[in-house]
Amino acid sequence: MKTRLTLLIIAITVIATTSTFAQKKKIKASESTINWTGKKVTGSHSGTLNLAEGFLVFDGDNITGGEFVVDMTTLAVTDLKSGQGKEKLEGHLNSDDFFGSSNYKSSKLVITKAKKTSSGYTVAGDLTIKGKTNPIKFILTVKGNTASTTLKVDRTAYDIKYGSGSFFDNLGDKTINDEFELAVDLKM
Repeated sequence: MKTRLTLLIIAITVIATTSTFAQKKKIKASESTINWTGKKVTGSHSGTLNLAEGFLVFDGDNITGGEFVVDMTTLAVTDLKSGQGKEKLEGHLNSDDFFGSSNYKSSKLVITKAKKTSSGYTVAGDLTIKGKTNPIKFILTVKGNTASTTLKVDRTAYDIKYGSGSFFDNLGDKTINDEFELAVDLKM
């Protein structure tokens, strides 16, 4: 009995001293940035979105998870000025033709897997836009208290088909690329 108790204590001590515990690092939403770019045959438009909240989960120095919520009602166009079509484009992007932000006020990314590489992390996750969830992969670079990535999103996977040459014929120079790009800089 004494030997079993001693072995149990030793086993618990070994497990406790060799295990690392996951740490959740909250993202400073007000200091983080999300810039978007959408392209079309005749050019492109760019703008910003605000992060509502987010966190990364670390096990030691390795990312093991995370979750991010984007406030879709903050979608802004930055390449146009007031009076040059800025308000019209913002209204259209917020409409049901695109992001439907009155019904879908947020989008969400949940990290399901992250593998450390020489250039950062190869991340797999589930991205939800307009209530539709699809898998996504991207490279995330972490340096100190910052994390950054540039990822491409196929909008048609989220039922955003307006102006897509993949779904409509004879759009000519009104064709809008299916993919848009997000450049994300996070502060922890």
